[in-house]
Amino acid sequence: MRRLGLDVGGTNIKLAVLEDDAVVETRRAPTLSEDGGPDAVLPRIAALGASAGAVDSVGVALPGLFDERGVALLLPNLYGDWAGRSIREPLEEAFGQAVALVNDGHAFALAEARVGAARGSRDAICVVCGTGVGGGLVVGGKLHLGVADRAGEIGHHTVILDGPRCECGNDGCLELVAGARAIARDAGRPSFDEVVAAARGGDARAVDALARAGNLIGTAVANLTIFLSPERVVIGGGVAEAGDLLLRPLRETVHRRAGNVAPLDRIEIVRATLGSYAGAIGAGLFGAES
Repeated sequence: MRRLGLDVGGTNIKLAVLEDDAVVETRRAPTLSEDGGPDAVLPRIAALGASAGAVDSVGVALPGLFDERGVALLLPNLYGDWAGRSIREPLEEAFGQAVALVNDGHAFALAEARVGAARGSRDAICVVCGTGVGGGLVVGGKLHLGVADRAGEIGHHTVILDGPRCECGNDGCLELVAGARAIARDAGRPSFDEVVAAARGGDARAVDALARAGNLIGTAVANLTIFLSPERVVIGGGVAEAGDLLLRPLRETVHRRAGNVAPLDRIEIVRATLGSYAGAIGAGLFGAES
């Protein structure tokens, strides 16, 4: 069975083709949502998907919320007027077949649980940190979607009570203060990659910006770990590429905030293993099972 997965991110649209559970092809193209909004992005998704040729199923991961009809509700990391815009229908017209939509955090969690760092775990928390912050929960060996598929929105977990207002209507959401854009802003650098380079060169402001993000993500993870007591916590996405500059303060925060309650000696906090195509891989898996 040839499965197509597409992951729509704030920077790139990623493609993965799977034959059964094996990835046989990957590719990416710029999202460029600032250049035309949904009228331009939807054809880009379709064009990239068409480059894979004939497939048996299609899954598309989206960076936000949509309803059961495939209509966008909240895609805060994409430019343009997405709210109320149909996504599934134009993509199904373009592909000529059914298209399954999945939240990108759920796609990441499904991929890491099935073939990645949480493989074999009955219970896991999966956090993906990039332009935004998303995630998913694996409970009893299965992806937990919750009512209306809304479970696992760790990016909208409140970590600063009087923090900045998010497009979701809440104040102090994690993704506003620990996503790649926030880290770059805090470090006074034009991009996240430049923050990491500066931090590895010893720049104190860059080091502090990454540590602050690690502490904030760690606060959310500590709360979830106390509540769920999973076997593994998987941290992935582009922000995780900072390595120990982010993960060391994250782990320290989890131990400080949860160490006296959660059995952390039996809970692993690990890096994701599937890299930047995890969301596309998860979308492909989801599409084949929907």
